[in-house]
Parts: sequence; C-alpha cells; structure tokens
Amino acid sequence: MPGTHNSDHSPAGGRITAVRGGIVDVAFSSDPPAINRLLYAGDLAMQVAGVVGEGVLRCIALGSARGLALGARVVDSGAPITVPVGDAVLGRMLDMFGRPLDGLPPPQGEARRPIHAAPPRLSDRVLRAEVLETGIKAIDLLSPIERGGKTGLFGGAGVGKTVLLSELIHNTVEHHHGVSLFCGIGERSREAEELWREMGEAGVRDQMVMLFAQMNEPPGTRFLVGNSALTMAEYFRDTRGQDVLVLIDNIFRFVQAGSELSGLLGRMPSRVGYQPTLATELAALEERIASTRSGAITSIQAVYVPADDFTDPAAAHIFSHLSASVVLSRKRASEGLYPAVDPLASSSVMLTPGVVGQRHYDIARGVRRTLAEYEDLRDIIAMLGIEELSAHDRAVVARARRLERFLTQPFFTVGAAAGTRGRLVEIEETLEGCETILSQTAFDHPEGAYYMIGGLSDLTRKAA
Repeated sequence: MPGTHNSDHSPAGGRITAVRGGIVDVAFSSDPPAINRLLYAGDLAMQVAGVVGEGVLRCIALGSARGLALGARVVDSGAPITVPVGDAVLGRMLDMFGRPLDGLPPPQGEARRPIHAAPPRLSDRVLRAEVLETGIKAIDLLSPIERGGKTGLFGGAGVGKTVLLSELIHNTVEHHHGVSLFCGIGERSREAEELWREMGEAGVRDQMVMLFAQMNEPPGTRFLVGNSALTMAEYFRDTRGQDVLVLIDNIFRFVQAGSELSGLLGRMPSRVGYQPTLATELAALEERIASTRSGAITSIQAVYVPADDFTDPAAAHIFSHLSASVVLSRKRASEGLYPAVDPLASSSVMLTPGVVGQRHYDIARGVRRTLAEYEDLRDIIAMLGIEELSAHDRAVVARARRLERFLTQPFFTVGAAAGTRGRLVEIEETLEGCETILSQTAFDHPEGAYYMIGGLSDLTRKAA
C-alpha cells in the first residue's frame, strides 16, 4: 500500500542529510536508486528527482516533511510510483497514489502501472478529424472540440472556467461511449466535493474516475497527480481499446507546482520567475494525451491566465499544445453574457470546411465578422450615439447584439442557483438560429428575448 513500507524487503538504504521545505537530500553509501524511484522515510513517500553529488540524491517529498530528522533512515522501494488501473478505479475518488478519498476500501485493481511513461510513438498515432459535440452553442459553433485532441478553457480568476468545465462534463459524459477521468490539480476541496455529488446525482459516476491533489497538498503531489491520471487513462485506451475523456482543472496549477519544486531544487528561475524546464515538463505531460490505433484520449483543460495576460509564458506554452482554445472574457462576464466565451479570440483547428462542412464554416465566419464590425462601432456609439450610424451599421449592431445574447445559454450545473433549467442545444439548431439572425434586417422580438434561451424556437415560448 503506498504511504507505508516494510523495511525488511528493501534492497538498499540511505540517510537524510538535508531537509528544505518539500525537498530532502539522501546519502547512499552504495548502489543509489535511479531517478523517479520511490523511497520511504518512515511513512513519508519521496521520489528521486536528481543527483547532487556522489551517492547523494535530491528527492521530492510527497507529503509533509515536518518532523523529519537529519540522519533518519531512508529505504528504497525498488520501484517507481505505481497506481491501480482497470475497472477497480471506476466510480472512485482517489489521490495521487490511487488511495481512496471517498471513504471506501482501497481499489483492488487487476494491475498496477508506473505513473511515468513515454508518449506514444509517432508511428502509432492516428489523426481523427471528428468533432465532439458539447451542446454548448458558443463552443460548438466557434471553437468545435476535436475528438482525440486537446482543448483549453482560458480565463482569469472568476470568469467561469470551472462552471464551464462542469457543464462540459455533464453534457459529454452522459453521451460519451467510454470512460471519463477528472483530474483536479491544486483546486479547492469545496469544488471537488460539489463535483463528486453532482456526478452522483447525474448518474454518470460509475463510468468515471476522479483524482485530486488539493491546494493544501505539497507541490510534489500536485505536480505528479496528472501523471497518475494519464496512466489510468492510457490503460483504458491501450489495453481495453476504449475512448477516454480526460478533464483537467487546472493545468496552470501543474505549472505552478513545477515552479515551486524548481525553486526548492535550487534551479535558476527563467522568464517571469517560471522554471527553466517549463516547456519540457509541460510537453512530457501533454504529449501522452493522444489518439492511437487502440483508442483516443480527448482532453479538456481549464487554464488559469495570470492577470488576464495571454503573453504569460505558462499560457503561451499551453496554447502551443492545443487543437482548440476557448477563451473566456472578463468583459463579457461583466455584461452577464454567460458562458463568457470570447468569439473573436477563441479558435479551433476543426473549424474548416473539410471537417465541419461549408455551411457551418460560413455561418461561423459570418457571426465573427458581424461581432467584429460591432466591436469597431462601439466607440462611435459611446461618443455619438447609435442614431448617428448609417442604416447599414444600425442593422449590423442589431444583429450583433442579438447574436451575443443568442450565444448565451442556461447551464444544468448552475440551474438550481440561478433558478433556470439547463438547455443542451444540438449543433443544427445553433446553426439555424445564427443563420436566421444573420439574414434579418428587421426583428420582431427585442434583443433581451434572445438572452438565455436554447434554440430560436424558445423565442415564441418566451414571448408568450
């Protein structure tokens, strides 16, 4: 069982020579363990991170190092960190080691696998030009998610990343024919408990695995929990041949944990104080998320953007790995336009005529063009008023304001708090609604009627 160890069968032993926060130096007189090996100092698990000198290893503590004494004995487990995989983990809430957080007995898996693994070879990968329909209008229209690809939900604090991720879980897990895996990296325990309860109420928990490393846990645990999650996902993909949906909240906390560890390990900081190994560490995790001949891992990741600065090195590096980017705008959130998806900044490699079809592509371009024209007219309207605009420009503004409101949507996950009933809108209904608005110059309904509805068929019901 991870976290406990019997020294009788340990192949080698060492002594603690230094303790600095979550970093422990261990000296071995002979046969020092390899990098990524799991060591134990009493009940404290540690992972070998590097070599300091002859026989002296620098290790990451995977628990509280408080109470560790210099000279204390350290034993080598003889293996890297492993986690249980297979059916035993379905429907469970686990920590980085695969230990239960749900009060149930430990999962008795048919197998355990090391959490560190190489990504699939290029020759084993396959490209699937398929779209994963989410039922969320703004995403399906402007930034369609690639099945077997990586999608990022970008935004600063409080713009709705976790709510949108919860809605994506609700909408896709129910219709997803495969296994879903949620990985919480450095998030609040309140959110973990709420998600666990919501998934149980939605009846989708049995085909789902949840792994958490909370905000208050050591940086080593937060840094490695993503590897544990991907190890479980890879088992379902490679051994079972299943499609896996991996949801990560929040990938920026993985970068943050790596930055903390880098400082503790004594590495010189790079740009904006990030670790010099940022690109390598992120790539080692992201490249494991791929489609192979066996199955596909589709990943949706929430990405916190520090101070809403999209040039931040962490945000820029994460951008480079994604096939779709859903950018959340603080300005739209302040106007009450939820989900606060920025239609001009969000993008997807799937939005091409060859993948989504010419009609979808043309409508998405028409929506973007109309909203971009409205953005250019905002300053003139603010200074001179809408009456000073030409008839053509006034029609553009009327269409754009209705499109903005039509792309809002009531969510299932916040329905009880908002007093609304969630709506799942099929892509065809979204396309018809946007096409109708783009073709009109005069409107029967005020722009407020388009706010928080599903398809345009809801307009008549709302008016009634």
